[in-house]
Amino acid sequence: MKLHTQVLLAMGLGAVIGVGLQVLVPADSYTGVRVVERGGQVVVDGLAGPAQKSKLRIGDVLVAVSTDRTDPAASTPVGDAAAFNQAVQRADNGTVLWLRTGRDTDAAVNVELHPTSLRARIIDPFDFVGDLFLALLKMLIVPLVLTSIIVGVAGLRSGDELRRLSLKTFAYYTASSLVAIVVGQLLVNLISPGDGATLGLPPLQADEVAPDASFIGVIKRMIPTNIFSSLGDNGAMLQIIFFALLFGFFITKTKAPHGPRMADFFESALEVMMNLAQWVLTLIPYGVFCLLVKVVGTTGVGIFLPLALFMLTVVLALVVHAAIALPAALFVFTKTSPLAWAKAMGPALLTAFSTSSSSMTLPVTLETVQERGGVSKKVSSFTLPLGATINMDGTALYECIGVIFLAQYYASAGAFDFSFDKQVLVVGMALLASVGAAGIPSAGLVMMLTILSALKLPLEGAALLLAVDRPLDMLRTTVNVWSDSCAAAVIAHSEGETLTPAG
Repeated sequence: MKLHTQVLLAMGLGAVIGVGLQVLVPADSYTGVRVVERGGQVVVDGLAGPAQKSKLRIGDVLVAVSTDRTDPAASTPVGDAAAFNQAVQRADNGTVLWLRTGRDTDAAVNVELHPTSLRARIIDPFDFVGDLFLALLKMLIVPLVLTSIIVGVAGLRSGDELRRLSLKTFAYYTASSLVAIVVGQLLVNLISPGDGATLGLPPLQADEVAPDASFIGVIKRMIPTNIFSSLGDNGAMLQIIFFALLFGFFITKTKAPHGPRMADFFESALEVMMNLAQWVLTLIPYGVFCLLVKVVGTTGVGIFLPLALFMLTVVLALVVHAAIALPAALFVFTKTSPLAWAKAMGPALLTAFSTSSSSMTLPVTLETVQERGGVSKKVSSFTLPLGATINMDGTALYECIGVIFLAQYYASAGAFDFSFDKQVLVVGMALLASVGAAGIPSAGLVMMLTILSALKLPLEGAALLLAVDRPLDMLRTTVNVWSDSCAAAVIAHSEGETLTPAG
């Protein structure tokens, strides 16, 4: 069974179980103590769950409930059954309750009970597995960004021809990705899918508020004072990206044998990291299943309404970029019919859609651009492999919309100041993070964590977007490959080649 089918099934099953928990399992705090009123007293009438392991007995009279056995002032008198139930419900999940009984006249008996809600106790195992999956995703961030960027930059070689191709290719890829990001930014701010959304995400803590996000502050934080400390911090992605760009550049300036050795080392490291990332991403169905059980079981099906609006925003932005911006660039710079070029690129686009991987599609893209597009091997063999690494228009657009969507959620809750400076930071980070995104399924989701880390926003938000990531991943990968093919056409035409799209 294909991975995207597994993910869709996991989404459906997780949502069904979450809804079942919402409907069938009460959310009230659970102690396992059932009480009744007899003769003006609150008497224990039944014991279950954690209460069975306590010293409480059926028939005991409850006098008070306390969350601190050492502080009498923290006690709540139990005058009736309703007062007891309210005292239990007011306690936070995980709080230990001490129930004072009237069993002895000379000494009271303290009973330690756990008031976690029954629904929460059922969700706990799913939460645990979801946290493990999140930890695996976080584990990939630094090594994947570092090796991807170093390999992409170090792949440039000396020579006038390669220098010319490099400048043209980088200029096009930078402009194309920036246009995609701006399209996404405009639409997500226009539609505002995150404003007032009910997502059930953890609250933003005071120490998670981002430091100075002004342009000057970003520049100051960009240069690492200790790169090894930065490599140990997912929140230091600007410093890691800056170092990787410099390191890759100076590999090209280092003579043999040392420069080529370092380039080969990081290329091997990237290959290993991509294999590791592919293994982690095969666990997506299980992670999605557990996370959806948790989210839907905690917040209900209302979670899908804001996500549906988020999906609509992403799809609309992808359509605008792929059907308007890229065809316009293709026609303006090459005078080639965008429709004819799209027909010629059909095999590559279909492969990208089905695999959700720019890297896996690369062999098909190379053959399609050369054989069906008429681009020379000299141009295609340089622009397309580089594009599969650093040109991620759809991914960059998705990262920008996803981060702003989550920032809007926290800003509308009054817990986050999403100023214009931070929007600029998101645009810049989305551009750089798209350069570091590996061409494998859902890699853009991994890179989104780097931007959330830079903004000091909880990473659980990215995990929530896993619920709808797979279909969006298929679409944005198709846009990535479409942009790569357009780049090859533009660069080839600028080199004096004649395009012959055959669809």
